[in-house]
Amino acid sequence: MGRKFFVGGNFKMYRLGTGISICLLCTDLESLPRNGTIKSIKEIVHNLSTAKLDPNTEVVVAPPSLYLLLTREHLSPNIEVAAQNVFDRPNGAFTGEISVAQLKDSGITWTLLGHSERRTILREEDEFVACKTKAALDGGIGVILCCGESLEEREKGITVDVVTKQLDAVHKTIGKDGWNNVVIAYEPIWAIGTGKVATTGRSQELILLSTPMLVINFANTIFNHTDQAQEAHAAIRKWLADAVSPEAAENTRIIYGGSVSEKNCRDLAQQPDVDGFLVGGASLKPAFVDIINSNV
Repeated sequence: MGRKFFVGGNFKMYRLGTGISICLLCTDLESLPRNGTIKSIKEIVHNLSTAKLDPNTEVVVAPPSLYLLLTREHLSPNIEVAAQNVFDRPNGAFTGEISVAQLKDSGITWTLLGHSERRTILREEDEFVACKTKAALDGGIGVILCCGESLEEREKGITVDVVTKQLDAVHKTIGKDGWNNVVIAYEPIWAIGTGKVATTGRSQELILLSTPMLVINFANTIFNHTDQAQEAHAAIRKWLADAVSPEAAENTRIIYGGSVSEKNCRDLAQQPDVDGFLVGGASLKPAFVDIINSNV
């Protein structure tokens, strides 16, 4: 039995009209992500719940924590809900955090962990991500585990080293059997929200595009070649086979994140080691349905 296609939607903390970083990544106001209000969340949830989605694709959406219950209550039962983060300790005096038990009590079945925005902005170390991953898995929550390299690391040609180091930290903590409920999301940091997609590669070391990354007006830039995304995923699958087990390599889904859109998703979905997508801003738009159905 093959790996079931998996598409996750990360709503992040987007809100229309706020945050200059969002404006810089969009070519016009109409393309700005619409999220951050009860009304907009209900609209997004309604559109997803009434859309015709590929029944052979597993769909999970991750709204801001404030809207987890709202999303779960209004969303189709065929679509799962993920938290964007969870703490590694049981319930207790940890102000501002959410425990695994609280997620379970709210009907939340997945969590994102290790996203580059938390690794870089909030300084979350590999070991902390690993501890949170173990806590989630031990508590019965599936984990969408993010990994990926920065622009500087890409230019040094150390993508594989960076990604496997992130995964090694988790493996040392959860062990061989822990990977059964983990989906690995490879997200090259330089591609997130820029319109750039990992493209045609030159070597097994994944030497990627050398053009410096810009963060203005790249939202509609489309790259047609997907060899590098496939190379990165193949390297991760090889790591799974060598470090965990051949069974883990065969069964673990590896999804791609980094400016996935309705225009490039079908080419990416055809790659043998790309088992789906983790989508950011595009998950707030009607075209998210096209991404979900890209494997049909």
